[in-house]
Amino acid sequence: MNKLISIKNRYNEFRNKNINEYEQEKDKDKFAGGLSFCKLFWVFLIGCVAGTVLETFWALITLGRFEIRTGLVIGPFIPVYGGGAVLLTVFFYKLYKLNDVLIFAISVLLGSSFEFLCSLFQEKVVGTVSWDYSGSFLNVGGRTNLMFGFIWGLLGLCWVRFVYPCLSRNIEKIPKKIGYRLTVILATFMIIDSLLSVAAIWRQNERSQGIPSSNSIERFLDKHFDDEYLDFVYPHMSRPDDKK
Repeated sequence: MNKLISIKNRYNEFRNKNINEYEQEKDKDKFAGGLSFCKLFWVFLIGCVAGTVLETFWALITLGRFEIRTGLVIGPFIPVYGGGAVLLTVFFYKLYKLNDVLIFAISVLLGSSFEFLCSLFQEKVVGTVSWDYSGSFLNVGGRTNLMFGFIWGLLGLCWVRFVYPCLSRNIEKIPKKIGYRLTVILATFMIIDSLLSVAAIWRQNERSQGIPSSNSIERFLDKHFDDEYLDFVYPHMSRPDDKK
C-alpha cells in the first residue's frame, strides 16, 4: 500500500510539474513559442515518425515479424498519427487541467473520430483502404473499434500529461533562424511527399485497370513507385472492391 501511495505521489508531482510547463510556454520570443504554426508543424512531423515506430513495434508484438508501415512513399511518416497529435495538442492546449479520466475519455472520442474520418477520406478520395476492423468487437464501419479507441485514450493521456510538455520545451530550444529555415524546408518536403503518395496510389489504380501511362509524370510514377515498391511501403493497403 505504501508503495502505491509513493507511486501516486510521484505521478502527481510529475503531473503538476508538467502543468507548469503549459503555463510557461507562452513566450513568443522563442522559436515556436505558444501554439504557433511552427510548433504545430513540428508536433505533426514528430507525431508522424512516432506513429511509424509504434506501428513497427505493434507488428512485431501482434504478428511476430518486422514490417514496414508508413503513410507516405518517402520517409517514415504516418500522417494519421501526426494529425492525431496536432488534434490532441490544439484541443487540450487550454484544457490540460482536466482530470485524467476526462482527458482519457475525450481522447477516446477524438482519436476514434479522427481515425474514422481518415479512413473514410482515404477510401472516398484516394480509392484505397489501409485498415479494416470489420468483425472486431464494437467496430464502427470497420474504420475504428473499441480496442483502438482505448489505445487512443491512453495515447492522449500520455500525450497531454508527459509527452507534449517535454516535446514543446525541446522544440522551443531550436535557434530561431535555424528553426524557421528547417520548418520551411521540411514543410515543403512533406507537401511534395504527400502529393507524390496520392499520385503514386492513383497511378497504381490505373495500372490495375490496364491503363498505360500517357505522359512523363505517369512514366516517372511507374518507374519509381511501381507495384512492388508500393506493396512494400503499404503492405496492408487494398481497394474497397477487394473486401467484397
